[in-house]
Formats: sequence, C-alpha cells, structure tokens
Amino acid sequence: MAIGLGIKACVAGYSVLFTTIPLLVNELKESRSNKTLRTFEHRFQKYDLVIADELGYISFDKEASELLFTYLSLRAGRKSTIITTNLSFERWEEIFKDPVMTAAMIDRLTHKSFIVNMNGNSYRLKETKLWLSEQ
Repeated sequence: MAIGLGIKACVAGYSVLFTTIPLLVNELKESRSNKTLRTFEHRFQKYDLVIADELGYISFDKEASELLFTYLSLRAGRKSTIITTNLSFERWEEIFKDPVMTAAMIDRLTHKSFIVNMNGNSYRLKETKLWLSEQ
C-alpha cells in the first residue's frame, strides 16, 4: 500500500523518497560521522513524501534513536511521511529503548495522521503457496 501511494504521488508530480528505517538510520549515522548532517537535513526536507519501511525489525542504539526522532520530527506537520511497521505502538519502546522518546515519537507521528491497521495473512505467504502449488 505504501509503495502504491508513493507511485501515485510520483505520477502526480510530488518528490518521493522510499527507504527502509535501517538504511535511513545508517545514512543518518554516516552523515553525522562525516559532518554532513546539515546537507542530509536539507535534502531530506525537500521530499514531499518520505516512505520509511520496516520500523521494528531492528532496535537502535541511543544515537540512532535520537537521530531518527530528530529527522522524523522535522517533517511532522510540514511534509508527509509514511511509516510501515509490524509492531503496535505499545511495542515501540522495544525499538527506541526510551519511554519518553517513544511517547514523543508516537505523538508527533500520529498528530493529524491516518493510521491504517492491516491485519491479515501475509501476501508473500499467499504468493509462495500459490507458486508452490503451480510447481
């Protein structure tokens, strides 16, 4: 669904960045190490839509959590962001390791937001079963 919305935004002329949360965190940490964080910030703010996939597969250290919080907060209320995750909000503290930062992140990301809860079977599992039945 996130990819479909991203494609629709591109077709409508909006600039879109699709990334995974782990890749975004690595890029943020590398930018900080290389002292190019300000350049990254300017580039990151220019996108009309950022789609950040896979929040929750990997937990972060304190530095990564703070960087991710800062850069996603910069977009809050200004530009569109789609976050995909397989974790409920109650479990986000497992990722960020800080209850205050977790609450603030959820607060900023959910303010004036649409939350789509998609429960159901995995489409990948469904496709695999179909593929196996055809073999």
